[in-house]
Amino acid sequence: MNSSSTPPTAVAQERHRVQIVRGIHELVDPALDSVYHNEDLAPTGLAGRKWGLKDIAALWISMAACVPTYQLASSMIAEGMNWWQAVATVFVGNVIVLIPMVLNAHAGTKYGIPFPVYCRCSFGILGANIPALLRALVACGWFGIQAWIGGAAIYTIMATFFPDWRSLPDTFLGINTAEAGCFLFFWAINVFVIYKGIDSIRLLLNIKAPLLIALGLLLLWWAYRRAGGFGPMLTQPSQFVPGGPREGQFWSFFVPALTANIGFWATLSLNIPDFTRYAHSQRDQVVGQAIGLPTTMALYSFIGVAVTSATIVIYGEAIWDPVVLLSKFDNQIVLIVAMLSLCLATLATNIAANVVSPANDFAHVWPRKINFRVGGYITGVIGILIRPWRLVEDPSEYIFKWLVAYSGLLGAVGGVLIADYFVIRKTRLNLPGLYERTGPYWYVGGFNPRAMIALAAGIAPCVPGFIGTVTRVKVAPFWKDMYHYAWFISFAVAFVAYLALMARRQAAPSRDDTALPAAH
Repeated sequence: MNSSSTPPTAVAQERHRVQIVRGIHELVDPALDSVYHNEDLAPTGLAGRKWGLKDIAALWISMAACVPTYQLASSMIAEGMNWWQAVATVFVGNVIVLIPMVLNAHAGTKYGIPFPVYCRCSFGILGANIPALLRALVACGWFGIQAWIGGAAIYTIMATFFPDWRSLPDTFLGINTAEAGCFLFFWAINVFVIYKGIDSIRLLLNIKAPLLIALGLLLLWWAYRRAGGFGPMLTQPSQFVPGGPREGQFWSFFVPALTANIGFWATLSLNIPDFTRYAHSQRDQVVGQAIGLPTTMALYSFIGVAVTSATIVIYGEAIWDPVVLLSKFDNQIVLIVAMLSLCLATLATNIAANVVSPANDFAHVWPRKINFRVGGYITGVIGILIRPWRLVEDPSEYIFKWLVAYSGLLGAVGGVLIADYFVIRKTRLNLPGLYERTGPYWYVGGFNPRAMIALAAGIAPCVPGFIGTVTRVKVAPFWKDMYHYAWFISFAVAFVAYLALMARRQAAPSRDDTALPAAH
């Protein structure tokens, strides 16, 4: 058939594979014949853009209103901060992490691509597996922590009905038999949700967001009335923490604490495209995140501090764990409602924050064999193997060996991604090329060596301090001090190194995909 007999529209669709509507890029022929493509990794079309501003805000309110956030300030107060310094550190850290969050979210909204596909433009189609797996393994750790928290809520409250549970022997896991059973039961609920699919996540988050805020405010109201105020931590902080933050050493602890708070959501600051690929517009994702993230983190941390301060008056001791606090209530209806609320809250946070990303990341390794569901199962298994109860039992270990450590890894990844997408490519990507071996992102055998070097350069300055922190190997104080700035240093070094290396390659910004006229 010659071109004169071919309909003009057919010719246009043969030549132009992308259309742009209100700044959103959509593949006209999304069924790409590529081994680097499957249904879960495909760009989200206009019909799938169902998340508005309130949904993005609800996403963050839901994920931030959780037990780890409630307890977040406790580790800082235990190290010597007073209450307002701890809450302010939480707020500032989340304002800082909001910046890369919004920047990385841009590609998800504009092109409808998930995080591992977003990594392809800078790391290469195969090289993207490296940052994707780094992100996935951290998510597996958080999956285990949240599953442990959910199981602990069930155990603590059920033990008030069955006291003999507390005297059961330990398992080979090093925890009580009933604790292990509750952990595995809650873990199984998470796996069941993965099996059912992720379609209902938006509804789950929209239910959880107001529920946990209401529960937190009710707990705050109860504590204030029972204690006749907010207790000594808020009204007389100098008596609760004599001498203030380690006798004038506030700034020396503020930096690692701030880094830890950035690390708290450094994971989502990378894989946020996994969610914003469903957003209506850039405005929705920017405003929704700004409303939902820093404010909820600060509010829920304050609730945790204020209620705990009141428990000093009510019970004569500071009770940081809300599950332990709720277990002291005599009303059985309150206990049951509290347990169900905490389990629902932890479930929603876990599925959104710690399943969506690693499921996509593992699927990216082998798109033809691993889908979202299988990737979620892999996440669940690794979540058990990391023994999450060990990660959260010690505040110092939680901050320095967990939050700060992985912030150094993920900061470097963020530095490369933002340098590539915003500085080098000016937010312009070849959408079909992200899935094609013959496209512009194949580099050298599917890897971009310059991105790998920049990633290693960003991580390297943090390694000696990490070794000195987690082992008995002695390192110079300089390296430990540098380790406290892990996210900032790794991000900055990787950002600058990538730009310098790519400048030598003379990488021009990718041409925008030739677009079809906007659909009306």
